[in-house]
Amino acid sequence: MSRIVQKYGGSSVATAQHIQRVARRIADRRRAGDDVVAVVSAMGDTTDDLIELARQINPKPNPREMDVLLSTGEIVSSTLLSMALEAEGLSAISLTGAQAGIRTDQVYGRARIAEIDTARLERELTAGRVVIVAGFQGISENFDVTTLGRGGSDTTAVALAAALHADACEIYTDVAGIYTADPRVCPQARPLRDIGYEEMLELATTGARVMHARAVEVGALYDVDILVASTFDPAAPGTLIHRETTMEQGNKVRGIAHQDHIAKVTVRGVPDQPGIAARIFEPLAAGGVSVDTIVQNASVENLTDLTFTVSPGDLDRALEVINALLPSIGGSGVVSAPDLGTVSVVGTGMASAPGYAARMFKTLFDNQINIEMISTSDIRITCVVDAHRVGDAVRALHAAFELDRG
Repeated sequence: MSRIVQKYGGSSVATAQHIQRVARRIADRRRAGDDVVAVVSAMGDTTDDLIELARQINPKPNPREMDVLLSTGEIVSSTLLSMALEAEGLSAISLTGAQAGIRTDQVYGRARIAEIDTARLERELTAGRVVIVAGFQGISENFDVTTLGRGGSDTTAVALAAALHADACEIYTDVAGIYTADPRVCPQARPLRDIGYEEMLELATTGARVMHARAVEVGALYDVDILVASTFDPAAPGTLIHRETTMEQGNKVRGIAHQDHIAKVTVRGVPDQPGIAARIFEPLAAGGVSVDTIVQNASVENLTDLTFTVSPGDLDRALEVINALLPSIGGSGVVSAPDLGTVSVVGTGMASAPGYAARMFKTLFDNQINIEMISTSDIRITCVVDAHRVGDAVRALHAAFELDRG
């Protein structure tokens, strides 16, 4: 007998018929002798609909109340799936994040899991029940409902797999695994059979939306193998995210990730002196602004320009913080560009193999795609480009690095 944690995304439980199909899949595993814990997202676009409804009531809703509201979407789908399993003749129970023992910090909207008390889960599994857990949520030490941020059900599933010492963690979605690029943007993209945690984390943080980055972090920390597969195509093998063992593969590039929309902020004429960066980025962090790529130009007459990128939703807040800071830091001005995107080439070993950066830059040049900014890590090269050219960049780089070949 194996212990399995499965997660089903919003598209997998979007309708009553979809929920019944998921119930049949779970029932097959249970009847085969496996213990099953299933984590579910809200049905379809429920979360977006709840956010829109809240903003019709109050344009700036209280974060605590938003978390309580948004948590209801997963509760609905978990209870319906439990009912569907009972209709299949199985014993099942739905649990909220709090009932499942998921304890978090107090940061509303993007809480992090502090610990999981598995006592209730173990009791239900021992009683022979399939346990359905509402994803994306937990409870703080003050007994307030918290949510883990968009995509947080992935994190719920992987964290539960780690806490329960599960034999497998399976993430079911509407695609057949992790692709070499987004197949909706690049039709030549192909699914990968496996990928390492580090590469998957870079893909997730640079725009690949199939897997939540924090879930990959938890998987790597606790060595949880994660299978990403399709709910709708049981024959597709999916992609295994694990501690990769493949050595010295020929093509170091494993995938292309992209972000359609980011914004750029440039602080002009900043004094080039120790501590100036901290004086800029600490207030941004305190204001809840998440900063991505940062570039500082070479100093001229002890003045420099400092440029960073943020999500479009954070742009107004970032400009508000920077404009308030300008007099105290001695900056001469601030400018922004809201219509940008990123394209990233990811692969272990690129740093030690010559030619990958040159090929990326030449490919973009040949396609007349201007590079606004560049950032790198040991296994990633990211270029900031005009938003309307992101798709062209993805397709061109996918072809240049021959990722359509198995």
